[in-house]
Amino acid sequence: MLEERRRKMLIFLFISCILLALSFLAAIYFGSTKIPLSEIIKIIFYHEDSDFAIIIWDIRIPRIILALIVGANLAASGALLQAVIQNPLADPGIIGISSGAKLGLLLALLIFPQFVTAAPLFAFIGAMGAAVLVYLLAWKGGVKTVRLILAGVAVNAFFAGVSYLITILNNDKIQNIMLWLSGNLSGRSMYDVKLILPYSLIGLAAALAAIRPSNLLLFGDEKAGSLGLNITRSRILISLTASFLAAISTSLVGVISFVGLVIPHIVRLITGPNYKYLLPLSILNGGIFLLIADTFARTIAAPIELPVGTLMALVGGPFFVYLLRRK
Repeated sequence: MLEERRRKMLIFLFISCILLALSFLAAIYFGSTKIPLSEIIKIIFYHEDSDFAIIIWDIRIPRIILALIVGANLAASGALLQAVIQNPLADPGIIGISSGAKLGLLLALLIFPQFVTAAPLFAFIGAMGAAVLVYLLAWKGGVKTVRLILAGVAVNAFFAGVSYLITILNNDKIQNIMLWLSGNLSGRSMYDVKLILPYSLIGLAAALAAIRPSNLLLFGDEKAGSLGLNITRSRILISLTASFLAAISTSLVGVISFVGLVIPHIVRLITGPNYKYLLPLSILNGGIFLLIADTFARTIAAPIELPVGTLMALVGGPFFVYLLRRK
């Protein structure tokens, strides 16, 4: 049985790596300007100069890397929240963390526009404020999953409404900020990659360090406590990590929902609930999934680019309803 599971994991990992390579090439090839495969190979592997080199190195490669990083962050965040809540319906977008991050960033950049480089910190404060509010609203002699999700939906709607109201009242000041936070990856450069990468490495390392407590939480509070886990501390630390990963992503590309819902759920169907396999494979496939979605978003209605956040809402909404009906 154990050997069969390991074989399944290796097959899944192999398929994921093949899919990563194919989606990487597709993201370079497709766009407003289609680049021949022979030119792609020459530019990437032989560093040849051509008319397409600037498009590849300055526009498409940074966008690809950013999609992989943000997708990995959101998938890890969703997987961790699902461990804390013990329910596959958890997602940083659904329970209000992403909207909180966006609102925190919006308020901070209106008041302190000179501190744009501290955007992840502002977003993290907003995300944690949303998380605390969700827990307070859901608490009634304990936290039930249904109350937590309903509270998250309410907080998400409220924070989104406040963000929209701020936008209307300060349209002349924050038009560029709202374009920045509209849930898309267009116009990004290697500067943005370098900005988010250190935060992502810290957050993903913390997520991987949370594999053992996440697994213990699956046994339920009583059993996990008897195995030596500090339930309250573990939930707080895991929630902090999940909020941090969602916040740094939102601070750079805006709200992109459902990656944290869809990917861990699909991976769980293949690997089972063990976070030793679930979390690393969710991180890998989260990046692949967002890269594929972004490639579709910028080519499906060419020459018009759709925000990838809009496309994810169209895909993730029905998937959420399916999970809700099934569970």
